[in-house]
This record gives sequence, structure tokens and C-alpha cells, in this order.
Amino acid sequence: MEIEAKMPGPTVRMKSVKLDFNYKDFGEMAPATGYETLLYDCMVGDMGLFHRADMVEAAWSIATPILDVWKSLPGATGRTTPRARWGPASADQMLEKDGRQVFSP
Repeated sequence: MEIEAKMPGPTVRMKSVKLDFNYKDFGEMAPATGYETLLYDCMVGDMGLFHRADMVEAAWSIATPILDVWKSLPGATGRTTPRARWGPASADQMLEKDGRQVFSP
């Protein structure tokens, strides 16, 4: 059985390889890490992995009113669940009321 694999490097070159292939079979060049790919895309202007500014603004236009309401609620601290907790204390109490217990990993 064969599959198509991208050969390591900045250009998209595909090669049919047997399912038991190893990238070392392509030569000395090691496959790029995610950061190498990201930096290379920045340098050549490939915006495929990035959101446009208008997309980011649209997302914040939805999230900001929600965050504002949460901040305006009585007792709001900006953080509803303490660090290293699975949820608010009221959730633990609700489980205990039904005879269940809070899961702790």
C-alpha cells in the first residue's frame, strides 16, 4: 500500500511512498517543526495560517459584550473559577446534594 507524503522543505512536493516509509528516506533534511513552518510563512507572506484583522475584530465584537456583562454582575472578579479547580464551589455542592462526589484526577 502506498500513500502520498509531503517531502520536507518549504515547497509543496509530494511523493508516493510505501506505508512503511521513514522521512530519513528523503535525504538529510529533517521535517520542519511547526514554528519553522510558521516563521517561513511569515517571511514569504503566506497568510493561510493567520486570521485577517477584520476577522479578529468581528470575533471581539461578539466576545466583548459578553465579557462586559460578566464584569458587571455582582461579585464579579473577572475569574469565575479559582485556579486548579474543576469548577465553581456551587457545582461541587450540587453534585454532593445528589450523593455524588467531585472527580479529582
